[in-house]
Amino acid sequence: MENKTPKTYSFFEDVYEVVMLIPKGRVTSYGAIASYLGTKMSARMVGWAMNAAHTNKKIPAHRVVNRNGLLTGRHHFETPSAMQMRLEKEKIKVKNHQVQEFEKKFWDPAKEL
Repeated sequence: MENKTPKTYSFFEDVYEVVMLIPKGRVTSYGAIASYLGTKMSARMVGWAMNAAHTNKKIPAHRVVNRNGLLTGRHHFETPSAMQMRLEKEKIKVKNHQVQEFEKKFWDPAKEL
């Protein structure tokens, strides 16, 4: 009989699955992802997941900002300006490390998925 170990739950993997669904040209917040995953008080854990994701180019971590549209995770990228440059490449305006027209660019996974 083959011994199969059940897949362990990974909050980080769940976060990454949601982040992969954020459309180009849109942003979401740590809290919106946490709320969608049913762990509304875990925005900080989403931040930790994003910090760990910056080395994986497939995960668009640059599209996750804080609840006010601030690029609080920018220091975890290869350069402090890399996050802003990636957002601007997707036609998202950033001024003083903050997404402009944040309400228009905001993508809420609870409403969109």
